[in-house]
Amino acid sequence: MFFEPTRWPSTTRWMWRVVASLGLAIAESFGHRIVAPVPSLFTFNIKDPRLADISGVSVEHVEASLVGTKLRTDGPLLVTHWGLSGPVILKLSAWGARELASRNYQFVVRVSFAPGRTREDVVRELSAARAANPRKQLTTWCPLGLPLRLWERLVAAAGIAATATWTSVGNAALAALAGQISAADFKVEGKSLFKEEFVTCGGVRLSEVDFRTMESRLRPGLHFAGEVLDIDGVTGGFNFQAAWTTGWIAGRAMAAGA
Repeated sequence: MFFEPTRWPSTTRWMWRVVASLGLAIAESFGHRIVAPVPSLFTFNIKDPRLADISGVSVEHVEASLVGTKLRTDGPLLVTHWGLSGPVILKLSAWGARELASRNYQFVVRVSFAPGRTREDVVRELSAARAANPRKQLTTWCPLGLPLRLWERLVAAAGIAATATWTSVGNAALAALAGQISAADFKVEGKSLFKEEFVTCGGVRLSEVDFRTMESRLRPGLHFAGEVLDIDGVTGGFNFQAAWTTGWIAGRAMAAGA
């Protein structure tokens, strides 16, 4: 289950931002170095005919990468009415938070709907499917187990007619379809549509905090917890747990020293 910050009341989101900003300002006033916060854990805003009108479609396992970098991850994918989401996208946004911010959230994400297989591997699978089902209509059956609504869009993107039978698809068209399956590039034109991320990458440098007590190594008696620290996990649950745990440690340490 994924926590959706956009469902917070607007006043709660405003208070969260104010508290986080005040915490960083206080830390900085006591000499702490602040890693500049940037959004983390966000979905990708994409306008692409392959995704239009198929929101809600999910794929259990894909691989996603940021073209031009070594950033790569895998996991479930969800198509939304504004683009792409799901664990694979959220993880990529977390691991690449600073890189994506430096690009002003304009980049290309490459999705492999056949993770672990090359384009040549997929061509062989499709060729075997063509040989075994020559008269079957291509769009009515996906040998790779992809949702049919998505499969139909990939077939169309490869330039194959919706009514084509497997036997009517030549090798060049089959290779084009394999390319759509193994390396579909999507142009990202921004992050989360709502622009209401609830996790940031950045905050007080961890090297300046004693994790046994969450006390500042620079200012005795000053303790930190939660989002003010340079901590971000790959789901909202991890970030909540980090906030609760660091708050508990800080609270106990302060109570013991009172």
